[in-house]
Amino acid sequence: MSRVVEVPRNLDEVAFETLIAATREEVQPNTRLLLDARSVSWVSPYGLLGLLAIGQEVRQRTGLAPLIEPPEDDEVRSYIDRMHFWPAAAEVFELKAKPPKPHSASDALLEVTTIRSYEDVHRVVEGVRERAQQILHNRLGYSMPAVIHFSIMLSEVCQNILEHADSIGWVCAQRYHWKRRLGRDVVVLAVMDAGVGFEGSLAREHARTHGESWSAGEALQAAFLRGESRFPDPGRGQGLQAVRNQVVKWDGAVRIRSGDATIAHVPEWDDLKPLQIELPRFPGAQVLIVLPERIEEEVS
Repeated sequence: MSRVVEVPRNLDEVAFETLIAATREEVQPNTRLLLDARSVSWVSPYGLLGLLAIGQEVRQRTGLAPLIEPPEDDEVRSYIDRMHFWPAAAEVFELKAKPPKPHSASDALLEVTTIRSYEDVHRVVEGVRERAQQILHNRLGYSMPAVIHFSIMLSEVCQNILEHADSIGWVCAQRYHWKRRLGRDVVVLAVMDAGVGFEGSLAREHARTHGESWSAGEALQAAFLRGESRFPDPGRGQGLQAVRNQVVKWDGAVRIRSGDATIAHVPEWDDLKPLQIELPRFPGAQVLIVLPERIEEEVS
């Protein structure tokens, strides 16, 4: 049995929610999924990783590698190639053709990168150091200390995959000009996995104290707002709190989805909801961070 799910034209965080609902409804065990992305006309880093996470979840649930039909738009196809999407996709999907060789020239802060180990995290952080200076400092007006803090934040969100997911994950980042929302440049950072998620990861240490109220929403609040961890060691679990505090300092936005809930820090310029529950359930954790161009004096 096979099912075709059409990918929305704008492949972003809204499209990801649409795909979760569609694949949950249409794709059952022993069903072969085809993600039809031919009509896609715009892609964000979150949307790219969303395809990988959807594919991984479907593969785990059905036992069959899904298929994917690439976009027909030449600019979108070129962008996806430059973002090194297909080598990562080859580990999730059954591709009709051999993945194209990644383009050497890319204006991305960070192309799609698979995270399996702490060595991968180290390579990601080291690899973006020069680009972070060029994009965050030279183009978006962040101070050099802020560039260092960005690298630390990147390391934290990538390590979160290893500590909470028990699964592979992916990360990528891109600079855009957000004319409609901000009228200035932003860096969009996405980090995703389809692992056990915050509810499952923190359950052993914290579910008992919450009793019947324990949920994905409770787990996200525990980690994001209170710095609670799955580890009993004092001082563990402060990473996400530090990320939130840094994003707040830069007037940015951060949103984490896990299970059937999302939690977010929402700046004045955005319209995210601080907490959402009872969403279509999806495994793992999906992080979206948006950092706007500085228009004030530089801060660390």
